[in-house]
Amino acid sequence: MSNLIKTAEELLQSKKVNLVIGYEKGTGNKTRPAFIRRAEDAARLVFYAGKSQNLAVYILRQEVKRAGKTAFVATVPALRSMLQLASECQIKDGELIAVFVREDLETIVLEDFKSVEEFLATADTGFNPEEQELLSRLQSMTAPERFSFWTSEFEKCIKCYACRAACPMCYCHKCTTECNQPQWIAPASHPLGVMEWHLMRAMHLTGRCVNCGECATACPVAIPLNILTYSMMESMEAEFGTKPGMKADTKYALSVYKPEDKESFIL
Repeated sequence: MSNLIKTAEELLQSKKVNLVIGYEKGTGNKTRPAFIRRAEDAARLVFYAGKSQNLAVYILRQEVKRAGKTAFVATVPALRSMLQLASECQIKDGELIAVFVREDLETIVLEDFKSVEEFLATADTGFNPEEQELLSRLQSMTAPERFSFWTSEFEKCIKCYACRAACPMCYCHKCTTECNQPQWIAPASHPLGVMEWHLMRAMHLTGRCVNCGECATACPVAIPLNILTYSMMESMEAEFGTKPGMKADTKYALSVYKPEDKESFIL
């Protein structure tokens, strides 16, 4: 971890940033977020590949915004989250520094959107083998079979909203679930309320999900929610030619109109 610690120390000592968001040892073999404001505290930082939360979820928090310029330890999904947030006008170029830890534990410091875009152009942004197997199985099903699969999965949902809390793209100050005049989503965890919640969330993440998998990781009943949200990206990319989280200036496909867009859905 000496490379990561040294990088964090240099960023703080040089006053390039006021805050470094990374990982420190948690309970068991897990890590937890660490918010480092002093160079001497950088020694707490650790990094375990494959066991790292998407720290981009903290980027828009008011406490982080008030800290000033921030660096954060970024995985590939976190880098994509950064660019997606930029494309949605939530962050500006130069506000953040991303620190990527390679397999050999060397660090790469990415100081602007252009460097992040160039890095992601050759990065692996797909599913792991287990997720790909489930996605392929779902794609081979008929529509009624897929509906039955997800209905069965949603029966386990207790509507704790852990998926929302873990998602870097769920940054609204007031979620639709908190609106009661009118009430768009039934609050109870009965079949209708659960189905409404997951369909609404999937719709809001279509064209925005960056495949970090945090929703599925956070789910206490192990619903593969990332498969639901990110599988829609293939259709989005095929129909509109866009892939979220790859360019800082990408326009959200469902909010723009192009004359060449297919219009077969218009009856």
